[in-house]
Amino acid sequence: MKKEVKELHDEATGHSQLTMQVVEHVRSLISSGEVHPGDRLPPERELARKLKISRSSLRAGIGFLSAMGVLKSRHGAGTFVSSGPPALDSSSLSVLGALHGFLPWQMFEARLVLESNVAALAAERATDEHIAELAEEVAEMYASLTDPHEYLIHDVRFHRTIARASGNPILGALMETITANLYEYRSKTVVNAVDLKESAEMHREIYRAIRSHNPAQARVTMERHLNLARIAQASEAKGSAASAATEGACPAAEPPATPTESTPSTN
Repeated sequence: MKKEVKELHDEATGHSQLTMQVVEHVRSLISSGEVHPGDRLPPERELARKLKISRSSLRAGIGFLSAMGVLKSRHGAGTFVSSGPPALDSSSLSVLGALHGFLPWQMFEARLVLESNVAALAAERATDEHIAELAEEVAEMYASLTDPHEYLIHDVRFHRTIARASGNPILGALMETITANLYEYRSKTVVNAVDLKESAEMHREIYRAIRSHNPAQARVTMERHLNLARIAQASEAKGSAASAATEGACPAAEPPATPTESTPSTN
């Protein structure tokens, strides 16, 4: 039991480090000019071997970068660098460290003020392309109800598309900082999500309001979604804390550790 708990702990603590290892490698590829917007990344097997990490860890890093809009995966074709300025060099990631000190309720309050109005603007200004992208992300959310981490990627992409659809690059940049922090925080708790179907249905309602070009409905629906999301995320965080406490308590039922063993800590 002790060995299993330690492995789980090591996996959890190492996950973010491996993700950032992938982020830094892609950053270096872009900065050096080795890859450009629209270029396809090397195959997963090649990248995993070069970084000396598992393919599952590589996919976690690619998922992070996809949620941030840096990469875009195409089924059967590979992973490509998104067209336009790489998000790695935008303010969204440069201020990410500073955002770590923000409390969850503060983040949701900021989202409520900002994103409800961004949704209203999107309802006024969204193009057919934006609406098609939103429809695709909603469909992908329904398709990944049993995979919380995959669901989260499409959730974040949905909100990023709304920010772009608002037609205001300043609001879009502000949303990027919030979106980056949202993904970073929720990626650690979303595994404890209870009802992703309810979340998907709320996203579908927001999509319908924007598709109908109804700003008032888009604003109200987004506000309702964010208030429910705040409650859901708080529940996820409690679930993570409870799991950590349970794992931390497991070794107590085992015989005392030998001098060569170490009792795992919990986060």
